[in-house]
Amino acid sequence: MIQTTFNNFSLSGKRIFVAGHSGMVGSAIVRLLNNIDCEILTASSQELDLKQSSKVDKWFDEYRPDAVFLAAAKVGGILANSSYPADFLIDNLSIQNSVITNAFKYKVKKLMFLGSSCIYPRNAKQPIKESSLLTGILEPTNEAYAIAKIAGIKLCQFYRKQYGVDYVSVMPTNLYGPGDNFHPKNSHVVAALISKFYEAVKLNKEEVILWGTGKPLREFMHVDDLAEGLIFLMENYSEYEHINIGTGKEISIKEFAEIIKNISGWKGKIKFDDSYPDGMPRKVMDINKISKLGWYSKIELKVGLQQAYKWFIENYDHIKKK
Repeated sequence: MIQTTFNNFSLSGKRIFVAGHSGMVGSAIVRLLNNIDCEILTASSQELDLKQSSKVDKWFDEYRPDAVFLAAAKVGGILANSSYPADFLIDNLSIQNSVITNAFKYKVKKLMFLGSSCIYPRNAKQPIKESSLLTGILEPTNEAYAIAKIAGIKLCQFYRKQYGVDYVSVMPTNLYGPGDNFHPKNSHVVAALISKFYEAVKLNKEEVILWGTGKPLREFMHVDDLAEGLIFLMENYSEYEHINIGTGKEISIKEFAEIIKNISGWKGKIKFDDSYPDGMPRKVMDINKISKLGWYSKIELKVGLQQAYKWFIENYDHIKKK
């Protein structure tokens, strides 16, 4: 009978490949792995195009990692996802397939695939449980990205089912923190708001216009919190079903914008343009599963946002804006 359950997995002494190490999530994982007695393996996009399976094959053959954090992905906000759906689908499928199939070929002991809360149906019952996957229609504004991530979850599950390998999938909530993408059109909501309010202060603007109504409810988690949780799960979680990770707390976009406005010190007026889409009306993760394992988010939202805003200012001249 094929083995589908495994003992706890220690990262100590292992060769660990962080795919996507230069991104927000990957870089946070690397920062924490530096505190563990392990060998961290990374490859820049110039060194290794993860979309090309033949090149990934050669890399795995040379470096032979024991474990893989698959944090590499093509990501973006509502506008980017809506404008380039074919790119988001094919690029993410290519990255996932290349890494996962070669991890299997070269007998990686444990692989963690990182998805997104956007995999869940638009009208999923809130808070969203893991069992909500594939029970309804996806949010149209990020459908292509979600489909790719769902395929990644299923590929890990099917490899586990067919071959008995220890592959797990984790679904993070909305993230923010060091290393985020601050492109004016392709960024996510937190980076977009930090950038907007910083520019409002810098240019002494009287008004900032934000997309949508401000009414949607969202959950936000600091990326360093996430990285700690991912390392915890890599060592302590081994199940067929994917697992959510988040704070379990929600806030409206309007309230959230006010917090960043106050942190920035800007005194102008926020206006919402409801001609732009809101996305899902509410999205908060059910975190009962990870809570039962003994892990909880630790960085409080206002504290985390203050840190993120400070990092943005200190790194303004060379942050990722593409």
